[in-house]
Amino acid sequence: MARKIIIDTDPGVDDTMAIFFALRSPELDVIGLTTIFGNVHTDLATTNALRLLEIAGRTDIPVAKGADDPLAVPFRGPVPFVHGDDGQGNINLPPPKTRPIDQPAAVFIIEQIMAAPGEITLVPLGPLTNIALALRLEPRIAKHVKEVVLMGGNVLCPGNATPAAEANIHNDPEAADVVFGAGWTVTMVGLDVTHQVNLTPEHIARYEASQDPLARHIARILPHYRAYFETVNPDMRGIYVHDSSAVAYVIDPTLFETRQWPIRVETQGISRGKTLHWGLPDDYPTIPPAFKGRPRVNVCVGVDAKRLIALETERLTKQN
Repeated sequence: MARKIIIDTDPGVDDTMAIFFALRSPELDVIGLTTIFGNVHTDLATTNALRLLEIAGRTDIPVAKGADDPLAVPFRGPVPFVHGDDGQGNINLPPPKTRPIDQPAAVFIIEQIMAAPGEITLVPLGPLTNIALALRLEPRIAKHVKEVVLMGGNVLCPGNATPAAEANIHNDPEAADVVFGAGWTVTMVGLDVTHQVNLTPEHIARYEASQDPLARHIARILPHYRAYFETVNPDMRGIYVHDSSAVAYVIDPTLFETRQWPIRVETQGISRGKTLHWGLPDDYPTIPPAFKGRPRVNVCVGVDAKRLIALETERLTKQN
């Protein structure tokens, strides 16, 4: 039986690839998209989610609009230099014909989890605000969710939003600290592995050559995104595969090597948004108070990048 997932998303070029990847994977049953600020404002994220489902021919999947701002501070703004003003590489798609449901994202998440205990996996691809709000409204979801597999964080490598922090966590560190401490099964697919997964120009050429509608859309939106990566990383060719790596973990965890550590998120100063781990045993005599009693998180530290790229590319491209 396919695994039921809710994707919490801020589309976003890499979110687009991840959503299409999930929709093309028979192991997964996408039962909803919930939207959040990050790559774009939440209103545009919602519009883009609807657009993507129309392109994929999956307007049966509900879209629930999420929070407009982080838990503690106003949203610091989108990143058009990465994803384009429209979040889709500045290709300016027409307005969607469909609309989001009336239910807020956090309420939708709660309702779906409580209606199917142990069956729903949450796959957040943006800031974790909606997930933290759902926990605030109904703490019991932590006992009834199957798993949370999120794209975000950086334990062993530098950040990409700041020298300390990865972008999704940096956009709402308070929410992230709540999610990492909730006592449910959490897997963190962060920069420690996504910066090892490179979609090269040779892979991108397969999307460009494909007649598949999902691949064609990806080929249209990638140039702006790719230009950003190759500008800020002069030695790089292509793009990093961030959000799709989280989807790949849900499909096949054997692609990854994980370690289990308690995680705290820094919420102050120049390290705001840094995901900090405690790597020593629980009975270590001087464990810092901030880590005492914190649940262990599955942190991805290694990845079979070649196999991951092959899996996604094969599912999203069809050669002429």
